Amino acid sequence: MARIDESRSFIPVRIAVLTVSDTRSLADDKSGQTLADRITEAGHMLAARDIVTDDREKIRDTVLAWSRDKNIDVVITTGGTGFTGRDVTPDALEPIFEKRMDGFSEVFHRISYDKIGTSTIQSRATGGVVNATFVFVLPGSPGACKDAWDGILKAQLDYRHMPCNFVEIMPRLDEHLRRGKSAP
Repeated sequence: MARIDESRSFIPVRIAVLTVSDTRSLADDKSGQTLADRITEAGHMLAARDIVTDDREKIRDTVLAWSRDKNIDVVITTGGTGFTGRDVTPDALEPIFEKRMDGFSEVFHRISYDKIGTSTIQSRATGGVVNATFVFVLPGSPGACKDAWDGILKAQLDYRHMPCNFVEIMPRLDEHLRRGKSAP
């Protein structure tokens, strides 16, 4: 059963938020702000925040740069997960995943289904690991960002969450790189 182990100390995680949009600015980016607020309210550090257009190369380049930054542990993107021609965030990022996190998408859709029913199938939310950095790709609505943070990420990014969490495995995400082997 999931629980918080109060004998463990909370470990703040450094999280970057990338909004993917052709129409938003930091001033009117409700989804990015929703994530930024939840990140800091949980005690984590907002390590970076930016907006890029719906352009595969810009999305990939920003996430790759952040994944190489030793001051960033996690990247969360919001926007570009639908099916229109401009929705390219999963297409930009899934090819660079060293490991794909199928369970993230499945749990996200389960939570989303309870709120919006079958409309959840219009999202290609996904997650994975890039350069030993967790990357989560969320839809562009504030509600979807709340659902993903409140229902999954808040607990998994809390070292005290039991029986397991992402924070305790972060030091081991680059084992394949330290042994000199290339990522699959």
